[in-house]
Amino acid sequence: MNPYLAEFVGTAMLVAFGNGVVANVVLARSKGQNSGWIVITAGWGCAVAIAVYAVGRISGAHLNPAVTLGLACIGAFNWNLVPGYILAQVAGAFVGQIIVFLTYLAHWGETPDPAAKLACHSTSPAIPKMGPAFLTEFIGTAALLFGVLSLGRVTAGVATGQEAWASAVGTWFGPALVGVLVFALGMSFGGPTGYAINPARDLGPRLAHAVLPIRGKGSSNWGYAWLPVIAPICGGVAGAFLFKLLGF
Repeated sequence: MNPYLAEFVGTAMLVAFGNGVVANVVLARSKGQNSGWIVITAGWGCAVAIAVYAVGRISGAHLNPAVTLGLACIGAFNWNLVPGYILAQVAGAFVGQIIVFLTYLAHWGETPDPAAKLACHSTSPAIPKMGPAFLTEFIGTAALLFGVLSLGRVTAGVATGQEAWASAVGTWFGPALVGVLVFALGMSFGGPTGYAINPARDLGPRLAHAVLPIRGKGSSNWGYAWLPVIAPICGGVAGAFLFKLLGF
């Protein structure tokens, strides 16, 4: 399979399962309504693991522009592939959100709160302060990159970026460990912003929110939309450089 297609499919799976669990918890009259934050974070961890299992052997399962750019910045990924990877990730996230929309088609009209509907698509800060929100997303994505690269170091005994990433996603248990890492990030750092830690995961579904015919959906909050794009990119690059600097 073409690696761009793999990134598209993998990111669509990631968003479909990840935002699907948010919709299950948040939307009115869903069987999972009000089941809580642990269900959401566990669902996102499983979503990441499943998506990585599906396409990791083909594209490396970046599924995240912050990952793609972080690896490229430390010389662990070909810059020529970066634009295609990012476009595939954003497009996949958009399509994954359409799957969520169709799955919960009967529930959008039953949910009166526009903020709840937006939460099933993209993130927003619990306290609307841009500086702290930027810092949260920066820290979370830096931890993601450093964590996955470190998992690769543990599983295969390698220290360079590309080999570490490939090891973390390429073994039979590696994707499960990546899912555990994302679950831990959500439990530890997810409260302030909803832990986007992935520009495609936030931007693609936000675009879907803007164009899909969701009754009473309210604003797509474009005034905040730049933050879960820029902060994760900065954090991902920082986390990758820290891993390389320390030589773990």
